[in-house]
Amino acid sequence: MSILKPRTTRGQLMAGLVLFELVVLSVFAILLLREQRMQIVQRADRRLEYQARLFSLESADALQDHEFAMLRQILHAMRQAPSVRAAQLTDMQGRTLYSTEPSTEGKILLSPLERKYLRNLPGPQIFSTDAHNREVVAPVIANGAQQALIWVYSNDSVDLAQERKVLGIGLLSAIFGIVSCTIFASLLARSIAKPLSVLTRATRQLVRNPEDTSSFPLPVTSTNEVAGLTMAFNLMVASIQEQRAGLNDTLALLDSMLANAPIGFAFFDRKLRFVRVNHFMARMNGLAVSRHLGRTVAEIFPEVASRSLENAIERVFETGQAVRDLELIEGSLDEILRARSWLANVYPVRTDTQTVRWVGVILVDTTERHRSEDALRKSEKLAAAGRLAASIAHEINNPLEAITNLLFLLRQGKLDEESAHYLDMAQHEVARVSEITQQTLRFYRQSTVAVMTTLSELLDSVLTLHQGRVSSLQVEVIRCYEEETPLYCFAGELRQLFANLIGNALDAMSPDGGRLLLRVRAAHSARNPEVKGVRVTVADTGTGMRPDVKRRIFEPFFTTKDATGTGLGLWVSAEIIAKHRGTVFVRSLERSADRPGGTVFTVFFPIPEEKPDGLRGGNPAQ
Repeated sequence: MSILKPRTTRGQLMAGLVLFELVVLSVFAILLLREQRMQIVQRADRRLEYQARLFSLESADALQDHEFAMLRQILHAMRQAPSVRAAQLTDMQGRTLYSTEPSTEGKILLSPLERKYLRNLPGPQIFSTDAHNREVVAPVIANGAQQALIWVYSNDSVDLAQERKVLGIGLLSAIFGIVSCTIFASLLARSIAKPLSVLTRATRQLVRNPEDTSSFPLPVTSTNEVAGLTMAFNLMVASIQEQRAGLNDTLALLDSMLANAPIGFAFFDRKLRFVRVNHFMARMNGLAVSRHLGRTVAEIFPEVASRSLENAIERVFETGQAVRDLELIEGSLDEILRARSWLANVYPVRTDTQTVRWVGVILVDTTERHRSEDALRKSEKLAAAGRLAASIAHEINNPLEAITNLLFLLRQGKLDEESAHYLDMAQHEVARVSEITQQTLRFYRQSTVAVMTTLSELLDSVLTLHQGRVSSLQVEVIRCYEEETPLYCFAGELRQLFANLIGNALDAMSPDGGRLLLRVRAAHSARNPEVKGVRVTVADTGTGMRPDVKRRIFEPFFTTKDATGTGLGLWVSAEIIAKHRGTVFVRSLERSADRPGGTVFTVFFPIPEEKPDGLRGGNPAQ
């Protein structure tokens, strides 16, 4: 098919118009022939019906007067009509009485079912086996009853001749239309193809030798779009010549500096397109140098950063004044941990004392610096919050002791039953507040020496701190503790680990609630069955995690909690597990419309053979 396809604009235009004309004429011819055929069939049916009705009336008179010789004359008279191929008269049993074809006289042509159907005809009925074989049957009413049947068979030779005549006229019209369109397309294509061929030859010449511009400017001989294209091409070539005149020397001076500079350099024209870029910036953007040239700022940098950089470049072109220390951020300031950032200095490049020819940009990627600064700020906030919580807990202890003593003194007196009940409630709540302050102090005053600790008690102490959220979220807590689960460890660090895991589980179940499973039991290592230890499981029925999120949960500064998360909790937790020579396994299923979700953290701590002075470990994440 590609061989038959025209290779020139002129040929394609001519072929397209001819093909369009063929399609239009074909559709028109089909519709015309269909309509003509319907009209011919309708006229033939009405004519047959009229002839049958006339034949029926004449036959009825002849039968009533017993003039049977006249019936044969009527049949032969009907046969002379051009639209009648044959005619016959049968009785009600289907026996042929008279026919234009004597060989059929005396024969029974109807079946019992047909005789039953034709016994009481209300009028002429037309039957057809196809478009060119039709017959009409009409009742002969004599002496008030149906005495016989008249059969008239159509002769469609005249109709077929008329159809062929219409078809011939249609074909002649199609041929005339195709020839006319071909001539018109040839003339129209020539006016378009000629200036295009001139433009093509000049373009090929310019490609072979960019310095040879002798064919330009190209002549403009029309006023259509091709003329506009030619004028635009002339302007483009003139612009290229103008830029080439001063660009080579300037680029030669900058080559060595741009190639070796450890920061990003780029130069832009007035249309905000890259004119030159060094390899350092190309690596910074992850694109080759060639893919920068000719592209605009918006095509390379993210939307927010490109808008700020475009405004700075335009301002330098307008004012000729440099823009210093421009901060470019890929996203919003609230998303600094996931966004890229740059520090830009934008300055003018002049070809003379007045005109700003280009604008240069020096870019330094400050993404990691921002992330580090933001992490330090958040860490400082966390430390300050911890010191404040410890200070508050310490200050609360003093009035708590006084309240406890006063409640004890009240109990020594005589109280009625209701007052004693309220006093018990007060003592219970004061004890609960005291427990919360003690747990808060334990978080802040972490031990520097490993001690024997029961992990189930650590879990319960963490749950005490989260009791408010557990109650408000209506989370069902399921505890499965073995009685003997002691472990030499840094209790404060494990308390921080469990606080991170339980806090994340409650975040995953907010605000719909769910079930939180805490299991502590003696076990053996999955890597080495001979190693004994304690396995702690924290499982929730929350939203779960996608596979791509699960792979990154232990990375520093990675978080899915937007402004409320630091991205340091699980990273610190992994360090704590590694310090205790433990391993952690994570399973998660993301919640969807047709299935529940949830996450399971399983941490295994080996039991050392002797009391350790310090604990060391490797990579715990599995």
